[in-house]
Order: sequence, then C-alpha cells, then structure tokens
Amino acid sequence: MSRSERLFDLLNALRRRRRPVSGQELAEEMGVSLRTLYRDIASLQAQGATIEGEPGVGYVLRPGFLLPPLMFTPEEIEALVLGSRWVADRADARMRDAALSALARIGAVVPPDLRDEMEAEALLVVPGAPFPADRVDPALLRKAIRTERKLKLCYRDEAGAASERVIWPFALAFFDRVRLLVGWCELRADFRHFRTDRIEEAEVLDARCPTRRAVLLKQWRASRETAAQDAPC
Repeated sequence: MSRSERLFDLLNALRRRRRPVSGQELAEEMGVSLRTLYRDIASLQAQGATIEGEPGVGYVLRPGFLLPPLMFTPEEIEALVLGSRWVADRADARMRDAALSALARIGAVVPPDLRDEMEAEALLVVPGAPFPADRVDPALLRKAIRTERKLKLCYRDEAGAASERVIWPFALAFFDRVRLLVGWCELRADFRHFRTDRIEEAEVLDARCPTRRAVLLKQWRASRETAAQDAPC
C-alpha cells in the first residue's frame, strides 16, 4: 500500500468515529506500527486535518475537514487515466483537450508515488475507427443539455429526408462509431435519438425545457426498460 493510500484510509478510519480512538487501535486497523501511525497523523495535521488528541489519550477528527481532493488510490488512478484516454480518443476536439488538460492538472498535484502510477499506467485505449464528421459543434449540444434549453434542429434521417425538430435535449450517448443526441421531440411527442453527424444545423433557443434534465433521463430509462420487457423472446 502506498503512503498516499494509507493516509486516505486513515482519514476514513477517523471519519467513521465520533469519539476519540486510541493510537494502538488505529495502528492495528491500518496494519502499521505506532511510530508510523504517529508520523501519518502528523502529516495529515500538516495538510490541514483537524485531528485532536495525543499518544496515550486518543485521536478524533473534528467535523468540517474535507478530504484532499486529489488523494486517489491506485485503482482510482487507473480508472481516471483509462477514462480520460478513452475520451481523448473517442470524443470531439474540445472534450479531447479537456481530458488531456484534466490529466495534466491531476498529475501536477498528486503525490509523487501516484504521479508515477499515472505515468506508468498500463491500461491502454486502442484507437478506433474515426467518427463521421459532425456539421454542428458538439459543444453547442452539450451547452443546450447543461443549461436545459430547447434545441432547434435541422435533421436528415438515414434515407436523406430532412426535417426540423424542436427537442428537449438531456443526454449524449457515445458508441464505438457514432454519437447520439437524446431528447424529447416535440414533433413526435416522444423520446428520440439523433445521430450527431446527421444534424445539419442546431440552434439553442432561449426557452427552457419544461421538464428538468434529471426527470427526462429517469423517464427515458424507464421507457427503455419497458420496451425491453415487452420485446418478444
């Protein structure tokens, strides 16, 4: 176990207790010597943790202290690096740059042992087939979702027929070869999925969606479950 991981676990052990706990009990739980435990507590106190107590009396973590935001376990580092690499390979240019920037920011502030974990990460994303080119900047679609605004689309279906839609967008789905915009379609009065490469024009309207994004997402998931249950075996 790395030292950063051990400090993280020690904070969690203290957070679970409302009353002072002896150093001996903490040391046994952490699987370290009392001397190592005292050093770890001193390190946490130096980072701002309000740990009160002393050897032979017991220790307690006072409320209000937030865990250091970038103290991750090796498995969490793996998940972050793998996810960011996938986004960098499979998302649009802005999301790619954001993913790479996030990795750089994390690497700049995590402890050295975790930075080494990031740099030596062996989980790789194999480049896939390129996405069909989008005519509309996906950042515009994400903005409509984030701000819960209606979106006016000029859309061309698989057969090439064009139509204008006003939708309440609430999600973007990423597949191996396409991206789908998911929303409630006012024209069809139902949920619809739109391939982003077939959206010829898009305009974020001033009107807010009548239903909140979280509610739409929940309703959409329920409708998908119902459809799956009704499908013939």
